[in-house]
Order: sequence, then C-alpha cells, then structure tokens
Amino acid sequence: MSEPKDRPWLIRTYAGHSTASASNALYRANLARGQTGLSVAFDLPTQTGYDSDHVLSQGEVGKVGVPVSHLGDMRALFDQIPLDQMNTSMTINATAPWLLALYIAVAEEQGADITKLSGTVQNDLIKEYLSRGTYICPPKPSLRMIGDVAEYCYKHVPKWNPMNVCSYHLQEAGATPEQELAFALATAVAVLDELKPRVPEEDFPILAGRISFFVNAGIRFVTEMCKMRAFVDLWDEILQERYGVEDPKFRRFRYGVQVNSLGLTEQQPENNVYRILIEMLAVTLSKKARARAVQLPAWNEALGLPRPWDQQWSMRMQQILAYETDLLEFDDLFDGNPAVDAKVEALKEGARHELSNLDSMGGAIGAIGYMKSRLVDSNAARLNRIEAGETVVVGVNKWSEGEPSPLMTGDGGIMVVDAAVEADQIARLETWREERDEAAVKVALAELRAAAAEGRNVMPASIKAAKAGVTTGEWAAQMRNVHGEYRGPTGVSDNPSNMTEGLDELRDAVNAASDRLGRRLSFLIGKPGLDGHSNGAEQIAVRARDCGMDIRYEGIRMTPEEIVTTAIEEESHVVGLSILSGSHIPLVEELMTRMHAAGLGDVPVVVGGIIPEEDARRLRQMGVARVYTPKDFELNTIMRDVITLTDPKAVAAE
Repeated sequence: MSEPKDRPWLIRTYAGHSTASASNALYRANLARGQTGLSVAFDLPTQTGYDSDHVLSQGEVGKVGVPVSHLGDMRALFDQIPLDQMNTSMTINATAPWLLALYIAVAEEQGADITKLSGTVQNDLIKEYLSRGTYICPPKPSLRMIGDVAEYCYKHVPKWNPMNVCSYHLQEAGATPEQELAFALATAVAVLDELKPRVPEEDFPILAGRISFFVNAGIRFVTEMCKMRAFVDLWDEILQERYGVEDPKFRRFRYGVQVNSLGLTEQQPENNVYRILIEMLAVTLSKKARARAVQLPAWNEALGLPRPWDQQWSMRMQQILAYETDLLEFDDLFDGNPAVDAKVEALKEGARHELSNLDSMGGAIGAIGYMKSRLVDSNAARLNRIEAGETVVVGVNKWSEGEPSPLMTGDGGIMVVDAAVEADQIARLETWREERDEAAVKVALAELRAAAAEGRNVMPASIKAAKAGVTTGEWAAQMRNVHGEYRGPTGVSDNPSNMTEGLDELRDAVNAASDRLGRRLSFLIGKPGLDGHSNGAEQIAVRARDCGMDIRYEGIRMTPEEIVTTAIEEESHVVGLSILSGSHIPLVEELMTRMHAAGLGDVPVVVGGIIPEEDARRLRQMGVARVYTPKDFELNTIMRDVITLTDPKAVAAE
C-alpha cells in the first residue's frame, strides 16, 4: 500500500462502556482493525467523582462510558495494551488529575518510561459549566487543578497534552461559530494566565505549545472549514501578541475533532452517514487547518449506544478518505480563495468583538453566567428556525416520508448495556475496598487533602493515592471537602424573551388553564441523575416560560427525592424530566414511586430523552403521561400537551 504525501491524522473511535474488561476487548479489536489512537469515554459517575455505589450513580454505571473506580479498573482497561506505544485521549474533566494519576500508575506497573507517554486529558472545566455539566468544584479551584495537571506534565510527562480546550460541546449547546471561537479561546487564555507564573519565562512557550483543542464540525461545512482557519489565525495572534511567543512551532493550533452529534436525527437515521461524511470534510480538506486526530460519531447515536459494527463503519469512512482518495497529495486547496478569505476574516472579526466583551467581564471565569445565557439564547434561535422551516433538516421538517430503515431490524440498531453490569461493578468495588490496605489509604487521603488545602500541586499526592488503592469517589470527596461544590448557572432567566412571536394561541391557552386551576400553571422541569446534557431541559423551560407558564428549573444533578420535594413545595401541576444518559428506567421508576408515596399520584409526569420505543412503553406502564424523544422537535406541540394534561376532563377523554 503506497503512503500518501502527507501523514494521515490519528484515526480514533470514541469508545467505552459496561466494564473495564469489556471496553478493553473493544479497544484491542478496534486497534486490530486499523484504529491508530485510543479515545476513552468514561461513565458519568467517573466523570463527576462518584463511586459506582453512590446514590447518584444509580442507573448511570457503564451507560455512556466505562466505569473506573480505582487502579484495578484502570489496569483492566489497558490490559495487554502497551501504554508507552499508545496515543490515548481521555475525555475527562473534573476528575482529570485523578484519571491521569491512575493512567500513570498503570504505565509504571507496565514498566513504561513515563516521559514517553503521549496522549491528552481534556481537563476543560469551563465548558463543563457552560454545556456538559460534569463539573465538581467552583471555577477558581478548578482552574488551579487544570494548572496542576499542565505543570506536572510539563515537568514529568512532556509529550502529554495536559489540557484540551473543548469547543465541541459549545456547538452542541447551540453556539454560533463566532461564539465557539471566542468562548474556547477565552478559556485557553484563562488557562495560560494561570500557568504563566508557574514556570520560568523562557519555558512558557513550550508549555503554551502543549495546549490543544477539541473542536466540533457541523453540517455547514464551508463555514466550519473557515472557522477552523480562523481558529488557526486567532490562536497564533493571541500567543504572539498577548504572550510574546515568538517561535511559530509553539503557536500552532493543534486540535482533534469529533464531528457534530447535535444534528444527527432519530428520523431516517441512515441519513446521518452522509452528514458525518460531509462534516468530516470541514476538518480535513484544508491542509492549513487539518485536524491532528479525528473521531466520528456513529449513524445511530440519536437512537442509543452504537454497536462495535457501527463504530467500525465510521472508522472506515476516515480510512477511505485518507488512503483511497488523493486528498493528502496536495497543498492547501483554499489558499487565495476570495470567498474563503472573506468568510474567515468575518468570523475572526466577530470572535474578536466577543473576546473583547469577555475580557471586560474579567475573562472566561468572570463571564460564565453571560456565556451560558448567550448559549441558551442561540440554541433557542436555532430551534425556532427549524420549527419554522427556515433551516431545513432532511427527513425531519422536509421530506419526512420515507421507507423504513433496514439498519433498524434485529437488535433495534443499538447496543443495550446489560442491567447486571451495575451490580457486578459494585461487587468488584466492594471486593477492592476489602482487600486494600486501609491504613495506607487513610495516609494517602490525608496527604491529598493537605495538598489541596495548602495550594500545592495535587498530582503527586493523587498518584500516591492511586497506588494506595483510593477510589474515584474518595479522591473527589477530598476536593469537595476542601473547595466545596458548585451549581452552575442554568442560563434560563425568569423573564420572557422577545421570541414570543407565534405563541399567542398558546399563551391564551395557558391563561385559560391558569384561570381554571385558580393560579398560574406551574411546570417543574427536573434533571435527575448525573446527566449534564441540559440543552433540552433548558429549551423546554424557555419555551414554557415564553408561553406564560410558571416554570421551576434548578439545573442538573437532582435526585428523584429532591424533585418530589420541589413538586410538593411548588404545588406543581406537571413534572417534566429530561434524561439523555440512558438511565431513564431506574430513575423514573424511583420518582414515580416517591410521587405516589407523597400523594402526588395525580400529578402528570412527562419524560424526554434518548429513549427506545420498548423503554417508552415501560415508562407509560409506570404511569408516565407522555414520552418525548429527539424526533419530537416541535416544542409548541409539547407545550400543548402540558396544557392539556392540567385539564382532568381533557385527559380523561383521551
């Protein structure tokens, strides 16, 4: 096989599920099929610093990634995979110091030279406050921990990328290209400002050169390609002008990418294959702005967890572009193109304006609330355009009639995690605790807590704790004890927006229902469990507010008990739950049990999320009044349902 002129990007598949052993088998199979780097997905308890047996972990273990509760799990995850020969990306943020500590401990067990390890931890807490929601501590100590990882890697693991500024989830939350550019670059600036005092001035350019980015590419692929060229120029500009980095080598914009999952549709899901291919072109066609690593979603991610075959299909898409086409034989195809140059300049100008706004607020940390509200507004505008038909989504709001997909036959087109996985993981965790040296664990935890409290770098103490047998929940508990916990802004204000055009009929219906009820229709929106994907809940809250309902939305990570307590306090007329992590069955079951026990059995409950039809039937059997999935994109229809559910006569007639 002849090699292309340019070396291909790293070909990755974002993977991890069920157990460390099952994920290890998947990794080794993917590597044998031609994958050239690992990209590890962790489950939500691991991401948010809880052990698998914590009350908040119920239903979440192994669902969206692999559970890693201790060194034994990390050991099993990379069994027979030589880490000194691997480039590993770990999508982990709040617990990044801990997961990297576990990784280093396993590498040392393998006899690896730690200075040779290469890979990335995402380690971007700021975007967690804005879009993904797996943060633990407040912004300032979190920023310090990002700095701890970067400083440690600079000294001990020099080939490792210690921080991956993640604009991916910003676009998933509705960011415009200008917002994506500005919010991501402001995050990088906050991190560099944190790092500058930590190293000798002459070494700072080297450290700046290790900062990488993780970017999204949407369906408007010309704009997205121009956005990547704008990223390259703006990053170069910031490093040279703000930080005085003179060597162009250290000013390179180095990024990996996963293309857009936001635009993948449940309707006619086979169309997603074309979307993924087109989106990949945005980050590969322009040599000047080509990704260093690419991972693609699978066609069925709007339906549930992809199977190994689905991931293989996405990997083959990359291999065909890299090895069968002549793309890598040419220099940049877009240099000197006037349309491209004009678009790039317009994006840069818009991003600079937004960066100036953020700078006036004290930078990314000071502007978290502002950025969150801007994202909620941008996402609302995006959904309005789709509902109005101004933005065409094939198979959704145009050409929606089609043949049934043969890809959906048999197992339903997705992989289902065995419910026994959680119990098995908890049993292994209990065994681990029983067999470890408790005295050593106590000493390690005390040292870890002292390091955090005294402002020392937490990495050395974290590595010692990993080797002593400390668990993920115990590590995070020390951070919570020292720094406290944090509840990020929801971005949903109490005041109606100016986007109420076309809502007059619904507002009249809400007023009529409120008159009948004797007070304003009260709609409680809750996110139980650890799922931090809050976009859907936010948009339901915004639309319900604009329709005139009295809404209560307190953000992510609520227990079923807390939601029921709030429903009692608010005397809610309808309770809506949003769950996208696949944990809907156990969480809804617990909530319904608590609702009945509290005398709220007559309060209708509606549920939204990525929910297979078989699960939707089970939810309805539990008494759930309505189940919504991504295909239910018309928010006004959901609003009509909520209004109807408050009228007992209307419900009885259905």
